[in-house]
Amino acid sequence: MAGTPQEKQIPSITMAETDSPTCSQFVDGFQIFGKLPVENFRAALEYKPRPDDVFVATYPKCGTTWCQHILTLILNHGELPSITDFFRTSPYLEFVGVKGVEKMVRPGSIKIHLPFHLAPFSEEAKYIYVTRNPKDCCVSYYHHMKDVHQGFGFQGTFDEFFELFLEGKVDYGDYFDHLLGWYEHRNDPNVLFLTYEEMKADTEAVVLKMASFVDEEKYAKPLREDPEKLSNVIKLSSVKHMREGFMKNFAGLLSQPMDELLNNPDIPEEFKNLFSSVAEMMKPTEGAENQPPPVMNFIRKGVVGDWKNYFSEDQRRRLDEKFAERTKGTDIANLFKNCS
Repeated sequence: MAGTPQEKQIPSITMAETDSPTCSQFVDGFQIFGKLPVENFRAALEYKPRPDDVFVATYPKCGTTWCQHILTLILNHGELPSITDFFRTSPYLEFVGVKGVEKMVRPGSIKIHLPFHLAPFSEEAKYIYVTRNPKDCCVSYYHHMKDVHQGFGFQGTFDEFFELFLEGKVDYGDYFDHLLGWYEHRNDPNVLFLTYEEMKADTEAVVLKMASFVDEEKYAKPLREDPEKLSNVIKLSSVKHMREGFMKNFAGLLSQPMDELLNNPDIPEEFKNLFSSVAEMMKPTEGAENQPPPVMNFIRKGVVGDWKNYFSEDQRRRLDEKFAERTKGTDIANLFKNCS
């Protein structure tokens, strides 16, 4: 990127008038989560993909964790690894940086939220892109930002968050810019373009499609020939199991004494930094020690159509108008024809 990198905090993202730090930052003009290590983010943009890299690329809250779980189970032939192994086999590139990805356990996947023009792209690597109808994405994003620790989380109402989402003034930028950038590459042979809605409608078909995309002989064929393995992938990646298993184990990991976590030889340094950052965000703020601890909630309802419980008629109309304007001349509307 040209010019001198500049970083600044965004006072408008935290709607409440408090002394709390804001939850976002600009890095080289691009808006990201405020606790994302800047040096790791910049390094992520320069990462050179390996031929065996498989990326899970999404705009935030479009099915990232679900897709990661499915892919992890596919690569492990229906067996779910431990919570630490999960992070070691599916690192978040922008958070752990290039060093964290270089130390990942393979086979695995690399999570990115980057728009296409910033993503490390190679014709030799593979990319699974998952999108979701913008209304449900907006609601899920709102809850995710509210669930972040009080000192860094979004302090406003849903109506206030909706305005930021509609204007593209949220982490990772405008939803439509992100979608359209990756949509242009939906037919590339090394890109598998999916929607959250089709994953919900026919999970088995999507599991087999993903497995075949990665390697038909190595991963898809064993699932087709062994219904129990296929059933395990579907069951262990369900919302219920992820909420009761993954999030429970994640919370347990973060509840360990920090010195014990940091001295664990099985956890790479980059992941220790990630866990310590999350643990720090989950600490109660001064004067709030008696309040229930906040929860880093990656998995909420996982349903299609929850937006109807939040959107006013005016909000629905305005987002529909922006959708029609931004997707004109494409068949994107057909991806979400049952979501209006």
